[in-house]
Amino acid sequence: MTSTPTKRPIYLDHQATTPVDQRVLAAMLPYFTDHPGNPASNSHLYGWEAEAAVKQARTAIATAIQATPAEIYFTSGATEANNLAIKGVAEAYIQRGKHIITVQTEHNAVLEPCRYLESLGFDLTYLPVQPDGLIDLQELEAAFRRDTILVSVMAANNEIGVLQPLAEIGALCRRHEALFHTDAAQAIAKIPLNVQTMQIDLMSITAHKVYGPKGIGALYVRRRHPRVQLAAQLHGGGQERGLRSGTLPTPQIVGLGKAVELGLAEQALEQHRLSESRQRLWQQISTLEGVYLNGHPEQRLAGCLNVSFEGVDGAALLLGLQSIAAVSSGSACSSARVTPSHVLLALGRSPSLAQASIRFGIGRFNTAAEIDQVAQQVIATVQALRSSRVAETLYH
Repeated sequence: MTSTPTKRPIYLDHQATTPVDQRVLAAMLPYFTDHPGNPASNSHLYGWEAEAAVKQARTAIATAIQATPAEIYFTSGATEANNLAIKGVAEAYIQRGKHIITVQTEHNAVLEPCRYLESLGFDLTYLPVQPDGLIDLQELEAAFRRDTILVSVMAANNEIGVLQPLAEIGALCRRHEALFHTDAAQAIAKIPLNVQTMQIDLMSITAHKVYGPKGIGALYVRRRHPRVQLAAQLHGGGQERGLRSGTLPTPQIVGLGKAVELGLAEQALEQHRLSESRQRLWQQISTLEGVYLNGHPEQRLAGCLNVSFEGVDGAALLLGLQSIAAVSSGSACSSARVTPSHVLLALGRSPSLAQASIRFGIGRFNTAAEIDQVAQQVIATVQALRSSRVAETLYH
């Protein structure tokens, strides 16, 4: 006797990670089997094939952000890229200054390296954000000092999807002769990125947020005007021109390059569709009372919707949605914690409201029917939880 397969919930957690696009997987597969060479093996055909594939991916990533291939360094993901950028600059420029500026709403992959540097005697400024999640450029300008060596501001927030004004930040960094790093893990191939016009000196990206494989990312490091110096954080075989040692994972690199290439080619059409889907979901959910949109209503990622529900227990809400939709209450990297989101607290949300928040991450393969189904379940669950809370109050 066979059991009926359980229907899987609708996947709406694309800010946490994305499924690998079939076209990306198809590009990767030959490099697991037919082309197994090490890119550093330069004495035979298999090595040359792998080297050519890595070069093609490096070029695709560089093209997407208007950089040169020589400015792209492969890492295990955006966390490593952030660590290499922040710690690498701190160590390389320590004689020039020990002051770094970042933002309270950054991902922990930026905040934790900054806190580590504080323990070593570096001086950190953590800028607040406005209620819409955007930084105040005047506050940023006022934070610069003569010994400021680095500013790190993420391109798109992983929890609320807010897009920071990168070009304006880059201009301020140039004026004050500080390097500008941005964590673009959520932004790569989703919004236009130009390291020249935005005056970005270092940019972290990852594949698994843009329908590529997990375990691979990259760091852009400017080579001219100015030439950025970094201290390596991994030492070994001298790969990636000595900046990041370790055998290059050719299949994953191919996947990263293909994912970025596809995202760039389909960017306008896909982001328009995601924006419409997000608005479709919000229009239905917002018919409830006591519902709050977190982050700027327009200056945000197309597929990210973060909503707080007043008078609802956050854990109970997630549980009520579990069978119909895979969603989260914030960053996937800290979802096991019971503390309220540091991002939502920085917006001015109360701890109780921050804990009653859901992040809906709409993706490439979600349909309008799925959006409607999830919206209906959210409304029903919130109404049921509020009713039970009223009943509990009456009888106790």
